[in-house]
Amino acid sequence: MLNATEKAAILVEALPYIQKFFGKTVVIKLGGHAMLNEELQPLVFQDIILMKLVGMNPVIVHGGGPDINQALEQNNIHSEFYQGLRITDEKTMNIVEMVLSGHLNKAIVGCINQLGGKAIGISGKDGNLIQVKKKEAPVDLGLVGEITKINAELIHMLSAQGYIPIISPIGIGPEGKSYNINADHAAGALGGALQAEKLVMLTDVEGIYLGHDPSSLVSKLTSGEVRLYLENGQITDGMIPKVQSCLSALDYGVPHVHIIDGRKPHALLLEIFTKKGIGTMLEKNL
Repeated sequence: MLNATEKAAILVEALPYIQKFFGKTVVIKLGGHAMLNEELQPLVFQDIILMKLVGMNPVIVHGGGPDINQALEQNNIHSEFYQGLRITDEKTMNIVEMVLSGHLNKAIVGCINQLGGKAIGISGKDGNLIQVKKKEAPVDLGLVGEITKINAELIHMLSAQGYIPIISPIGIGPEGKSYNINADHAAGALGGALQAEKLVMLTDVEGIYLGHDPSSLVSKLTSGEVRLYLENGQITDGMIPKVQSCLSALDYGVPHVHIIDGRKPHALLLEIFTKKGIGTMLEKNL
């Protein structure tokens, strides 16, 4: 148990980081155990509330693949995927929107508000926040959207009024139709449009490995190094789409992208307010 002096020392250690990020926007992609684990959820939301109270502007983007899968199964709707994207017909889109914007989004808002925060939930359709066109691919993906424009003004307005925006990745397409968007891509595009200082991706892994051995975890990489490691096969399996989404965020203009382990208590505070941090940070080549 820490004594009062030790607790004060920890707060003082965080002071330079509080000063550095005061007034800055941080986009947080919420996924993995941070969403599924009921014990970890309050800790993640407490971190986000604290970030807001010390002057940062956290913006949350959430996915919901497991919940969507369960809802589709209950409605006897089979899912097919192409390169990690869910092929989305009209019936599937109705379920996706119901789960993301109706159930999960409001559940996150409720938890944060209950813990003393001031959250507001919106989808990419609200205020034309995320505008999309139909994503082209060798196969017909149905109602899968490719982002064409972000209405950053809406998020800036909410943040300025003291709210923590919670965004479900549903886009608005031609004729006001709903489109399914990959949550990682949505987070990257929002980070760029908001001129965010950081994009933090809470995942089920510790960071980027350059192999299968946990000792191969790296703490910092440039975009050029990442592309090289992808080409030579050192970044493999499920890490490939995560890393590609990080590169996309850097291309959108986010200066720093972090992959951190959402299974660790207070992972966000450890990454942002301590010198060592956790996970892997990616940045563009100088």
